[in-house]
Amino acid sequence: MPHKLTLVSAYYPSHRGGIEIVAGELASRLARHHDYQIEWFASDTDPTPQYSAVDSIRCRPQRAWNKTERALGIPFPIWPISALVELSRSIESADCVHVHDFVYPCSQAAIWLAKHHQKPLLVTQHIGCVPYQSRIARWTLASLNRIVGAISLSRANQVVFVSEAVHTYFRQFVSFRRPALYIPNGVDRNVFHPVADAVKCQLRAEYSLSSMRPVFLFVGRFVEKKGLRLLAHLAQTIPDVQWVFAGHGPLDPEAWGLPNIRVLRNVSGKSLAKIYQLADLLVLPSRGEGFPLVVQESMACGTPAIVSSETWYGCPAAKNVLLHEKCDATDSEILWQRRLETLVRAPEMLRKLGVLGAQFAMTYWDWASCVRQYASLAADLIRDRDSRIG
Repeated sequence: MPHKLTLVSAYYPSHRGGIEIVAGELASRLARHHDYQIEWFASDTDPTPQYSAVDSIRCRPQRAWNKTERALGIPFPIWPISALVELSRSIESADCVHVHDFVYPCSQAAIWLAKHHQKPLLVTQHIGCVPYQSRIARWTLASLNRIVGAISLSRANQVVFVSEAVHTYFRQFVSFRRPALYIPNGVDRNVFHPVADAVKCQLRAEYSLSSMRPVFLFVGRFVEKKGLRLLAHLAQTIPDVQWVFAGHGPLDPEAWGLPNIRVLRNVSGKSLAKIYQLADLLVLPSRGEGFPLVVQESMACGTPAIVSSETWYGCPAAKNVLLHEKCDATDSEILWQRRLETLVRAPEMLRKLGVLGAQFAMTYWDWASCVRQYASLAADLIRDRDSRIG
């Protein structure tokens, strides 16, 4: 008999954030290959995924107030009481509850309801401490992590981190009920894979990009924590590079008025894979977000990446195939500019690093292995609960 799992995330994958994309991959693969029936609660701010009957996933979109993200770029949807009543009913009849990131109000409700209904609770924590420029924002998030996070993660029957850096941060002040685990996300290699040089040239022509000048790429939300202000400086001071920004958000790169910038919106899946495949380098100076899925996707496409040193620490096994630079130094702009200027002059080194990165991604970032571990964890939690009740 299949296990019933109540899944809670702030948004659905059409929101185009890494957390919800990972939630969707895990849900679909658990339902298809590991005999789980999943009821997925998330905000109704974006189109709801459409699954067939064989997928055993029922989506339950909930009305959400989402103005903080639209105005400030800070995702923090708030659900009404009626949504929490529905969530409570689902958890009451579930065998296990799976929450992605504790910080959202809907996640907090699910964590509390899981304990109230005495259901096993699995939490996947993606994000750590975000070093916002605003002191108030930094203090608020740090306080949430050390107070609400410490309580929430200590209540979970099992906590999984997608980044070793985030794991290291939280274990300083969280008493886990079981040893927390690090499970890296997978990559869909049917979509994200390398292409031949001739295909790369064709893709550049398709997007009106020159094959004679390097292409540096950013993928993600256009918000402060992703390093947009640093990227604006780099695009201005390294004008010989064609810069492609794929994403959306309140900080619009087109507003910088630079002729070497191309902004692409509403790209995902195979269309996003093309963007990775045509680029020479993914540039992601983000902080406080664990290990972003876009880094894995880019490397799987044979495009090397340079990230913040903090992100670099998130996946120890990838350290030899991943470039990094400091983002917290007073001279970060100069450090990144010099590093990228050096890379512009080393195209052969980037190509070799891309090949090594793709080989690493193929052997290390596997969705099947990742989902097997989650299926085993959930089954263990359910068996433990049943044995205690019995």
